[in-house]
Amino acid sequence: MVMYSFLVIVYIFMSWFPNARESSFGQLIGSLVEPYLEPFRRIIPPLGMIDISPIVAIIVLRLAATGVQVLFGG
Repeated sequence: MVMYSFLVIVYIFMSWFPNARESSFGQLIGSLVEPYLEPFRRIIPPLGMIDISPIVAIIVLRLAATGVQVLFGG
């Protein structure tokens, strides 16, 4: 879960650099991250030019990981 959160963060930072998401590396990360982020983007509208849906997605991912640890004692 930590690695996937890291990929989401890298994908967010890639939006700051022109054409970074269009590179082969950016497309690879996008293919891994976008299916998870898309439902959050449909629910949470951007605040001006700031998209907070990835932040909410990371928080939900962390809560789910913590829940799994509590349930399975890991």
